[in-house]
Amino acid sequence: MDYIKQQIEQLDRQIAENKALLSDPELASLAQAEINRLEEVKQALLTPVASPGDEKDSTGIDTHSAIVEVRAAAGGDEAGLFAGVLYRMYARFADSQVWKVEQLSISEGGLGNIKEVVFRVSGLGSYGLLKFESGVHRVQRVPETESSGRIHTSTATVAVLPELEDRDFHIDEKDIKIDTFHASGHGGQSVQKVETAVRLTHLPTGVIATCQTERSQFQNKEKALSILRARVYEALASEQKAEVDTNRRLQVGTGDRAEKIRTYNYPQDRITDHRIGKSWHNIEKILDGDLLPILTSIQQADQEDSSKTSD
Repeated sequence: MDYIKQQIEQLDRQIAENKALLSDPELASLAQAEINRLEEVKQALLTPVASPGDEKDSTGIDTHSAIVEVRAAAGGDEAGLFAGVLYRMYARFADSQVWKVEQLSISEGGLGNIKEVVFRVSGLGSYGLLKFESGVHRVQRVPETESSGRIHTSTATVAVLPELEDRDFHIDEKDIKIDTFHASGHGGQSVQKVETAVRLTHLPTGVIATCQTERSQFQNKEKALSILRARVYEALASEQKAEVDTNRRLQVGTGDRAEKIRTYNYPQDRITDHRIGKSWHNIEKILDGDLLPILTSIQQADQEDSSKTSD
């Protein structure tokens, strides 16, 4: 909680600094706009804490930090480039929320694309706000390498998991198989003589987590364990979640990574979320991190969905 307290204190300082500029006629409008943005960020941080034990999230999981996985899917190199765009979008959004992003694992392809990236978003309520990003994201655009101007469609998948400490969700060490190997760089070539990369396998479920971003085997093991704990939690909770979801209208979807949730249409400068049937324009601004309007709309739809189901 010390980190969360620091976030809020930093926001309060920035708000105070901008309020001091309101007396300047030339800067007043810009300062007020920044104050409004900072207040919105602060409110988003505090909202999950207001009712951590409500019926919707009786475990308080929504207040946790998040582990986000972005993978290229259909579309070859273009899908990998789109995965990189999504990663950048989430990182920029996290920065706007005064959250911290830490890369846990990455697999890169050619042409600067990303096959898979796993990263931690540390901040109060980041899981609760980002969890509805899980699913298939589809992009429609003309690739830079396309000379005829044809629009290509490609996809990337996103999975958002809650980060859990051992006290939240314990995994017995005897249930984990540990393998170490040499970290590899581009093209698969070995980049270290010592086996610092770590692969963890949860034997009861078969869930696997790998990390090779750090130079220390211990650090890679700790990061891999964070990923493994989140993935095992998701796997074991899926059956219970499925039972709950069958009793809902599923307006905002199941959160399944195989569900098509959103289309990014570059030629029409439009992003459409298919779960709530709503669209937003100015695609570049959104991909630059202005994601809050979309997330709050989906969160609101989910709350309305839940209240109708409970009636």
